[in-house]
Amino acid sequence: MIKIDSELCKGCDLCIESCPRHVYQKSSKENKKGVYLPFPENEEKCNKCHLCELMCPDQAITVEDEDGHGKDDHDEDINDDK
Repeated sequence: MIKIDSELCKGCDLCIESCPRHVYQKSSKENKKGVYLPFPENEEKCNKCHLCELMCPDQAITVEDEDGHGKDDHDEDINDDK
C-alpha cells in the first residue's frame, strides 16, 4: 500500500519522475493548498523499492509491504536482533 500525506506533499513530482515502474500519475484535483498531488494509479506495478520515499524531500510518501510494515519498521526489526 502506498500512502501520500496530502499535508506534507508540495507537488514537486519527484516521485513521478523517479519511479522506474511508472506507478504514479498527477492528480487532476487540487488539494486545499492548490497542489495537484501525485497518486498511485498503477500501484499493482510497485515492487516496493522505496525509491519514491527516498526521493521525496518532504517525507510525504510511505510504501508499506503486504504485511503493513514500512521501510523504517523493517529497520527497527533488524536492530532488535542485536
